[in-house]
Formats: sequence, structure tokens, C-alpha cells
Amino acid sequence: MEIIPYKPYIDPEFESLIERIYPPRVCIDNETCPDCTLVKVDSANKRGILLEMVQVLTDLDLVISKSYISSDGGWFMDVFHVTDQLNNKISDETLILYIQQALCTNRREGIAKELQARLKRDVRPRHVSVENSALEITGTDRPGLMSEISAVLHELGCHVTAAVAWTHNSRSACILYIEDGLDGGPITNPDRLAHVEEQLQIVVAAHHREGEKRSARLTNPVAGRTHTERRLHQLMYADKDYEQCQGCEKGVGHWKGCIRTHVFIEDCKEKGYSVVNVRCLDRPKLLFDTVCALTDLQYVVFHAAVSSKGSFADQEYFIRHEDGCTLDKESERIKLTKCLIAAVERRVSHGLRLDISTKNRMGLLADITRLFRENGLSVSRSEIGTNEDRAIGSFHVTDASGHEVDAHTIELVRQEIGGSVLVVNESPGKLDNRSRVSLASLLWSHLERISSNFSPIRP
Repeated sequence: MEIIPYKPYIDPEFESLIERIYPPRVCIDNETCPDCTLVKVDSANKRGILLEMVQVLTDLDLVISKSYISSDGGWFMDVFHVTDQLNNKISDETLILYIQQALCTNRREGIAKELQARLKRDVRPRHVSVENSALEITGTDRPGLMSEISAVLHELGCHVTAAVAWTHNSRSACILYIEDGLDGGPITNPDRLAHVEEQLQIVVAAHHREGEKRSARLTNPVAGRTHTERRLHQLMYADKDYEQCQGCEKGVGHWKGCIRTHVFIEDCKEKGYSVVNVRCLDRPKLLFDTVCALTDLQYVVFHAAVSSKGSFADQEYFIRHEDGCTLDKESERIKLTKCLIAAVERRVSHGLRLDISTKNRMGLLADITRLFRENGLSVSRSEIGTNEDRAIGSFHVTDASGHEVDAHTIELVRQEIGGSVLVVNESPGKLDNRSRVSLASLLWSHLERISSNFSPIRP
């Protein structure tokens, strides 16, 4: 007779009891600091709450310059120092109200629709879609891969509504949101879904050697779909892109000015924690990326302090594994070190950034990436989505060998696309993070104002 293991039943109503008795409190303080807004959160603690909070602020395009976190003893207290992309305090009353509602962990009723309408801005990145089929692809990075994938999708009558792709340590991962070009919406016919997935698997496998890891998976919308950028971290971790990552030792590599990522793990035996220190170049979404890695590796953050100064950011985490254990084995420390370095480096910009805004249409991504391939350019990172009838996004490009692109080639590409392209040089270490963010945001707002005067890309 088969023995079924005992699993206690936990009523979902009981799980949320503490939240209902002690609802979270969110305070937006514009008085204490002269140059930033303080977002203070007091809440009952639960697994993954820190990542939820950081994700809300990140998706609103807010910059987190400092954070102080404490979640010991069943209670979560956090203070975020935030500004908008131009280093201004958060003064918009509608945005403040939205932050307060979004940071409440009890979201049964969701955020009021009228508040979302009043916000008059994107609540999530343009490359995120919750209504269309999602195509997840991982494999060996090579020039022209995105061009081949988007061309096949166009031939199959699929319209790409949003796409994001990362490359790291010779591996690539991308998520494309697609809809049926004939009927719109997700691909609901099982046979068509299987055929599209099969054709894409052929494309991904074409340049892989036998035994090399690769995957192409097409799924339809599901409730609670994982955040796109967190899912990219998960895909690259599953692909083991972290294995080649190596950290710097203390005292080696000019610690104070080194632009490499440093991770050190020590013991705090009197409190029963492992202490993780991360030092690297500052950039947008850095806190989100490191917290993603810790959460998905099943570590719990009990205390943390995060700050940025000039071009660099320092993060200190007091952690334990979900089972309550610290990192006692050297193999655990090595793996966590590599995974944190990978989480930081996956989003680091390589090459020249091209910001693009043009009229959205079927086959647009295929045409843009074909132009890159025909001009010998390789896409190292990309994010593109839609805003009403326009496609807006950015591509980081290098030559086929991974080196800088010459100005003549870029000008040829700009002319072919039609002129709605801004070139942004983001060389690491030359500008501090706030200067890079401010410059890019000013250029981008200017582009969106004038982009309606440009002609669409020529086929």
C-alpha cells in the first residue's frame, strides 16, 4: 500500500491573518532629507517581501540611493532614499499615493483603476507584458541570433510586442512577448503554438554544438507570471552563466578604485548570520538585481545597508539560508560569490547604446535587427516595448568581435532606421551614476517629444 506523506493544511485566510491584524504602514517623507524622498515601510514580515518592495520602486523608474533594512523578529522595517530619474524628490501626489498602495503587502483588492489612470505614466517597464504569449530562449551567444529569431517569428505571422535580452559570459537569454499577428492576443491554438515553438527550437539549435545547453519555450499568459527581469536572472542562473565569474580579493586590484565587482562573505557568529559585502560600480536597478539573486538562491535578508557614493555602490547583507543555516561550507560561499557577481554584471552595458522610437508595426524588430546584422553589429543587450502606437526601446551594440563600433557604421544604421535614434555613450567609470541617469533621461524625454516627426523604418 502506498504511503502518502502527511502535509498539514494551512488555511490561506490564516496565513494572511497577521497582515489583516497589523496592516503595513507606508510613510512618504519629503522633509527629513534635502535631496531625496524617504519611503518608510513597517510591515509584518513574509518571505520575499524585500524583493516585492524593491520591485515596486524599480518598476516606477525611481532611483534608490540608500536603503536600511531590518526584518528580524517577524517584523519588516525599511527606509528607502529615492529620487526620480532627474534626481528630484517625489512630489507628485498621485505618484505618492500609488507608491503607498503598491507597497502594501495585502493586495487583494489591487490598486484602484482610477488611480492608475490618474498616474499618467508607465507602472512597469515598457518591455513587460502580461497579456501575450511569452517566448523564453537561452543558449550560446552569437552575432545575428536575435535577427534570426525575430525573422522566423515574422514569417510565422507573430507580432513581437515587447522583448528584452541579456548576454553574459558567452551565454544569452531573451524573453519576447508575442501575439498572433492575424487575430491579436496570445496564440491559443495548441497546434499553432507547438509549430511556432518547434521552428524556434530549430533556429536556436542551428549553431550549437552537440551537448551544448539551449532551450526555446513558448507559453501563454498565466496568473502570477514572474517579473520579466527576475525571470531573466532565473534563466541565466539555470544556464549556469555564473560559473566563469571570479571576484577580486581584498587588497588586490586597487580595491578603492577598481571597477570590477567585489564580493566578500564573513561570519557574524555572535548573531548567527553570514555577512555578505558587495562593492561595484553603481547603476540603475542594482539593488533589484542583487536582491533577486539572494531571494532565488533561498537566502533570507535579516538586516542590510545599501549606499552609493560617486560612481560606486556598497551593499552589506546579514543573511541566513531559509533553513536557518549560515554559509559554513566554502563551496557555498564560492557559489554565492559567483552568483552575485553574475547578477551585477548581466545588466552592465557593453558597447554603444542606441535609443530608438518609431511607429510600431509587424516585423519591426526583424527589420531593426537585420540592419544590425547586415552592418556587422552584434546586440549585447536590448529592451524594447510599445507605448500606444510607438515602439520604444534601446539596443547595446558592438562589432562582431565585441569591440566598439565605428561612427561611420552607426551613422549608416541611423539613416536606414529613419533618424529616430539617439546614440548614448555609457562607458563605465567615466560618469557617476546620477550623471549618466540624468543625461540619458534628458535625451530620452527630448526624443519622445520629437519622435512623431520622424518617418518609420524603411523595409
